[in-house]
Order: sequence, then structure tokens, then C-alpha cells
Amino acid sequence: MRPSALFTTTAAALFLTLAGCDNSGSTANTNPSPDALINVGEECDISQLKGVLDDYFIASKQLYPMWATALGDTELNGKFADGLSDQWLAQRHTLNTQSLAQIQQLNTSCYRQGEQLIVNEFTRSRQLALVGETFPTRFLPLNQFSNPYSSLIQFASGKAAQPFATVADFENFNARAEAFTRWVDLAINRMNEGIESNVTLPRVLALRSAEQIRRTLGLPQSESPLWGALVQAVADDTWTPQERQKITALFEQSVEQYIVPGLAKLADYLETDYLAKTRASDGYWGLPNGRLWYKHYVNVFVDDTRSVEEIHQLGLSEVSRIHQQMLEIGKLVGIEGDLQAVFHAMTSDDKFYFDNGQQLVDGYNELKQHINPLLDDYFANQPAQDYEIREVEAYRAANAAGASYMMGSRDGSRPGVFYVNTHNLRAQPKWGMVTLSLHEASPGHHFQIATQLTLPVLSEYQNYQSNGAFVEGWALYAEHLGLEMGLFNDPYDHFGKLSDELLRAMRLVVDTGLHDKGWSREQAISYMINSSPMAKSDIVAEVERYMAWPGQALSYKLGEQTILALRAKAEQQLGDRFDIREFHDVVLRNGSISLPTLRLQIELWLAQKQRGSE
Repeated sequence: MRPSALFTTTAAALFLTLAGCDNSGSTANTNPSPDALINVGEECDISQLKGVLDDYFIASKQLYPMWATALGDTELNGKFADGLSDQWLAQRHTLNTQSLAQIQQLNTSCYRQGEQLIVNEFTRSRQLALVGETFPTRFLPLNQFSNPYSSLIQFASGKAAQPFATVADFENFNARAEAFTRWVDLAINRMNEGIESNVTLPRVLALRSAEQIRRTLGLPQSESPLWGALVQAVADDTWTPQERQKITALFEQSVEQYIVPGLAKLADYLETDYLAKTRASDGYWGLPNGRLWYKHYVNVFVDDTRSVEEIHQLGLSEVSRIHQQMLEIGKLVGIEGDLQAVFHAMTSDDKFYFDNGQQLVDGYNELKQHINPLLDDYFANQPAQDYEIREVEAYRAANAAGASYMMGSRDGSRPGVFYVNTHNLRAQPKWGMVTLSLHEASPGHHFQIATQLTLPVLSEYQNYQSNGAFVEGWALYAEHLGLEMGLFNDPYDHFGKLSDELLRAMRLVVDTGLHDKGWSREQAISYMINSSPMAKSDIVAEVERYMAWPGQALSYKLGEQTILALRAKAEQQLGDRFDIREFHDVVLRNGSISLPTLRLQIELWLAQKQRGSE
């Protein structure tokens, strides 16, 4: 039996089982009703629940040691998990199946509401993970947007989570770099299997990955992130001569014998063997069972019961609504003409752009000082952890998003980082800065993630669980809060807010178009060029990101819509008793959870508030 045939049968069976035979492809909602949770016991032995979560968290770090390093766990700093071998895949499957069985065997009858929600959320995650295992993701081990070697390069720079304070730290990195070479061989073997099974990247994504690697290898040593940790270390005069000699030799071996040859081998393979055999389709629809695979990703990120077509139509409707508001702002600032005239006027004037990257970073630092004092009126509890604003590293800037956030360490020793892409300053207009800061920093990603890291939890696992629709939905909701904070009173800044909201609406159209409706890359790019004021370079990077990361682009708008709808419901039910700071605390109190669990969480809170007023 061909691998693709086995995959199709198994995936469909598991998928429909978890979907409750709903042809929308949504996972079954196992959450109980609010009434079922209100009267549960107040005292209960929850040690078994804690044990299941703790064991899963520990085992997950073993499977993903670079993630463990990012979390500040130093025990696995010398490991580079292959993520691709039959042995690794079997270990992951065993962990998911055993964890699901253990959580389902617990007697939860006496659990309190919060503990019931934890059980529901963990069960959903393991079920989705098991569905995900049935798709041949191993045949697509890299793309320009998501790959393990980018993390290794960041670690080598000395500006990420990998420590380089002792000789042992350099030995650990050396072991990790050596293990990377084995991953390269595994990745090549899996991609060859993918060619045989008709599961390959679109040509442009393979090309972008090769270009990204070549760009890194082509940097002079003085500019290369591959040498950053050593440059920083040798500048430290606390090393003894013997230690300095040792760490230099270790790092040179790591880079020259392991990382550089491994990257070169991968680039050679992509250019010489793989490119000619990549698939013609730009979306997942062109893969075996690709539409079902795509709907699985939609479930992972947003768990939405709507069909893909309904999501596509919602995007078209939202784009139309936002366009109308943009025309109104154009009239307000004296721009005559249609929407394209507004776009041209807002993107062609040099006054809207900085001359260099440092000016852009400085501008965001000024915004930070302006926004932070406003948060007191909207949040009773705020994270103590700070964030830094940095430029995206040159080696990855061409294919990176316009901005991103990297979480800090739980102990606060490493701050969060708001990355700004200065590769093309014409893609970073001044009028877009307020909304982008709200999204990536505070009260968006940094605020939410830093809060999650400090929540009192049953298990450390909860500090690091992440749901795409919650994380991105919250960040887009944070942009909405800017309206209430008075940050968009300037019409140009308001245009920037609408421009970013437009991007999230277009994502509903383009992501579903690419992966379900058979759109081409060029069709998606053309749609976004005609529908927005974005720079073409940004649009190309965005579309290629959607091609590489199906479903994730839906998280923003659908997550924000859910939070806004829950807030409207709370305002209606509570009237004068509604407190925005309390509402935000309730939304954030259990970390990054799925939208079904968030809805239940708010229902429980409202039920308790109503009972308290009786």
C-alpha cells in the first residue's frame, strides 16, 4: 500500500471521529455547560492531574530540547532533537496517547471549575496532536519561515537563550551543533521520501529557504550571527588564557566543522535535487488529502465550527467594511479620489518614513513610554517583566514578518523582545507604529505572554501552553483597545490601525484562497496589492508565509472577534457592574487557551457574577 493511501484512510477516520462527524471538520466540543461546573466540589485531591501535566511537560522538553533552552532549562542545552526519525515520531506518539489515556482516566467529579477547564483543554490538545500525527508533516521539515536551523543560528549569535558563560556552555553548544549535522541528513532523507509521496514544498518556498541559507553563509565573519557568541565571549576579560583558548577552539569547531558544512549541504540539496521536484500548487489543496490537512490546521489554530467557505466570505465582508472607513479618513485628511488614491497618498510621501533603522527603533521606544502609563485604567494586574525593541537580524530580515515578539525567560533574567524588521523602511510607515506597538508589545503579545509566565498554576506546563487564536486574537484586540485609550485620535494613526486590521481581514481571504480554493501565489499577491496600502515586498513575504504556515493567518481576526463578542455579552449582562479591568483579568487568568474554553471561562464568570447579585 502506498504511504499516501494509508495516510488518507487513517487521517480521515481519526479526523471525523474527533469532529463528531460534523462535515465542517471541527473538533468535537467536549466542554461541559457552565451549569455542570458551578456546583462541583471545593476540596479535591488534584495530585494526579498535576502529575499528568508535569510528566507531559518534562517529556515534551526531552522531545524539543531547543524549546527547553528557550524556556531557561539548561539540562538539555547540548541536544538537537531530530524531530524526524521513526524513533522520535514513535516517542511523540507514545507521549500523546499515554497522556490522553491518563487524563481521561482521572475521576474529575470533585474538581473545581478551573481544574475542569484544565482537563478539557489538555484533552483537546492531545486529541488534535494525534490527528496531526496522521498527516505526513515529516516530509516538510523546513521552509523559509519555520525551521530549526534558524533557532540554532540565533543561539550562535549569543543574543538568544543559549548561554555562553562557562566552558561547559561552549561544550554544550558544540554537541548541539554536531547533532545538527545529523538532522540535516534526516531532513534530506525525509524530503526525498516526500518526493516519492507527492508531498513537497512549493518551488518558491524551497528557493527562499536556499536563499536564506546562502545569505547567512555569505556574510563576513564580522557581520555573521554565527560568530556572535564567540565575539562577545572573547571581549570578556574574566576568562583565563586556557579557558579562552578552549572556548575559541570549541566554537570554531561548532561553526566551521558542523554548522557551516551542514547548512551548505542543505542548500546544495535544495538547489540541485529538490527544486526541480517541488510541487506546482502553492496551497495545501494540491497535496494528497490536502484540504482535510488544511482544515486540521484551522482547527488547531482557531477551532472554528464555520466552514472554510464561510471564513472566506467573512474576510471579504470585513475587507469591504474597512475599505469604507479608510475612504472616510482619506476625505478627512484632504485626499481626493478613490481607495487607490488614498493608498498612494499614504505611502508615497517621504514624511511618513524614517531614514534608517535606528530611528525606527527609537520611535518605538518613545511610543513605549507613552503607552505604558495608560495601561493602569484597563488592567488591575500588569507583568513586571520588561521588553526590549530590536531590529530583525540581517540574515533573516528579507523573509521575516514586519514585526514579531520573542518571549523572555520566566525568571525575568531575559526580557521579552519586540523585533522590528528594518530590511525595507518603506514597509514601515510612521502611521503604522502605534497599532504595531500595541500588537507586539503592550498590551499585546508581551503583556499577555509575560502575564502568563507569572500566573499561579497547577503545573509549569500551563505557563507555556499556547493557542494561536488566543495569542493573536488578544494582540489584535489590544489594537482595538488603542481606540479607547485615545491613541488613534490622529487620523493618520487611525489609518494605520485600519491598515493593520485590513491585513488581518485579507488573511481570511488569502489563506483560505491559497489552501482550499486553489489560488496561486500570484493571485494572492495581486489581491493584496489591489486591496491594501502595503509595500509589495511585505505582501510577497506575507503570502509566502501563509503558504508555509497554513491556518495560522486566520487566528487574528477570528480570535479578536471572539473576545469582542464575549466582552459585548458581559457588558450587556452586567450593565453598570461591568468592570473592564476585571474582564481583562478573567480573559487572561488561565493563560493561552482555546476559544471554546475561553467562552466557557467567561460564561462561568458571568454566572458567578449573576449569582452574587441575587
